[in-house]
Amino acid sequence: MQDNLKDISEKINLEDISVKFNEYIRILKLAKRPKRDEFFKISKIAGAAMALIGFIGFSIYLLMTVLPKGF
Repeated sequence: MQDNLKDISEKINLEDISVKFNEYIRILKLAKRPKRDEFFKISKIAGAAMALIGFIGFSIYLLMTVLPKGF
């Protein structure tokens, strides 16, 4: 058990964590907040995609439940 903890602590380097954290901060600083129309356009597209996937899944469900009863 102690050997496993020692191996894990050797693999985790504080400098590596610091570098990754700084990269994440840099990306967050570059990100911008979407404008209202941009947000609504993305929301409509995402909603349409979810509805399409739901319709396809429901169609497959119906085919799998109705067809076997017909034969």
